[in-house]
Amino acid sequence: LRLAEHFAKDNDGDLCQTRIMKFLGVCLSASILGKVSSFAQPLSRASAFGVRAPTRRSDVRRPTLAMSDARYTIPDQPARFAQAVAEKNVRVLDIDAVFDPSSLKGLRVAVTGANRGIGLALSTELVAVGAQVVAIVRSSSPALDALGVAEVITGVDATDDDICGSGMCEQIKGGPIDVLINNAGYFYEPVETLDSLNFPEELKMIDICALGPLRVTSALNKGGFFKENSSRIVMITSQGGAISWRTTQNPTGEDYGHHMSKAAANMMAVLLSQELKSRGIAVGILHPGFNKTEMTAKYKEIWEIEGAVDPAVGAKRVLHEITLLDMARTGKFYNCEDGLEIPW
Repeated sequence: LRLAEHFAKDNDGDLCQTRIMKFLGVCLSASILGKVSSFAQPLSRASAFGVRAPTRRSDVRRPTLAMSDARYTIPDQPARFAQAVAEKNVRVLDIDAVFDPSSLKGLRVAVTGANRGIGLALSTELVAVGAQVVAIVRSSSPALDALGVAEVITGVDATDDDICGSGMCEQIKGGPIDVLINNAGYFYEPVETLDSLNFPEELKMIDICALGPLRVTSALNKGGFFKENSSRIVMITSQGGAISWRTTQNPTGEDYGHHMSKAAANMMAVLLSQELKSRGIAVGILHPGFNKTEMTAKYKEIWEIEGAVDPAVGAKRVLHEITLLDMARTGKFYNCEDGLEIPW
C-alpha cells in the first residue's frame, strides 16, 4: 500500500486514481508471472528423485501455499513437507484419515513390479482390502508368494515386445482387468554429468520407464482385458519428469537419463489418455511420493527432512488417488503426497 501511494501520486503530490489503477495492474501481472519463479531458491546437495535440498538462509522467506486450496503443489520438497507439518495437513500426515478403500474391494487389479518395493506394498494393501491382485513380474519373491494374490504372471520383461505381448496375456486366466498399475521402473544410481554420461543406461531407463508401461498397456488392450467406460490405467512416474521444475530441483542439471525417462513416460501417458477418452477409460499419472525403499536408500540421510514414508503409507497414498481417478482427472499429473497437481 505504501508503494501504491508513492507511485500513484501525480506531480503535485496528490493521489491520482488513474495512476493507482495502472500500478495495481502492474502488480497483478507481476504476481501472476512470479508464481513459479518465486519458488526457485538457491539449492545445494542431492536429494531423492533429482530434488536438490535448498540452501538454508534465515533471511529467505518461505514460499507460501495453502495446500488445501491450491491446484498445484510446489517443487521444493523440504519446504513442501515443512509446510504440511506447519499446516497440520491431514492429507499429507495421516493418509488413513482420508483413504477409503471400500471401492477397491472385489476389483481385479494388475500391478507390474509387484515383487518388491512400492509394488509389493501396493499388492499387500490391495489384498488386505479385498482386491484380486494380478501380479506381473519378471520373477516372484518370497514376500509376493506369501501374499496369496489371485494370479502371479512371471517372466515378463518390460523391454521385450514378444514377452509383453502374447507371452504375458496367455498367462492371465481370470478375465478383464479393472485397474492396471504400471509400477515397474528402473533408476540408475550414479550421478550423471557431461563428464560421466552413460548412454546405454539412459536408453535402458527410457525403455523400461516409458516404453515398458506402453508395451504392457498395449498388450492388455489388444488382448481385450480393458472394459469400456470402466477400466482405469495408472502410470507411476515421478515428479522428476516435470520439466518446469528442473530449474528448482536440478539447478546444476545432471541425472539426464532419469529425468528424460520420466518426462517421456508422462508424455506417453497423456497421449494414451487422449486415445482412450472415447472409450471412457481413464489414465492416471501419479508421482508416488518419497518412499523409504531400496531404490531411495542412498538418500537415507534426508528421508526425514523431506517427509519420506514407509512403503505401506506410500501405497495407501497411491491407492487413494486411484479411487479418485475418473474421466475428469484423466491425463492429469498428481502428487500422491498431498493430492495436488504437478505442472508439466
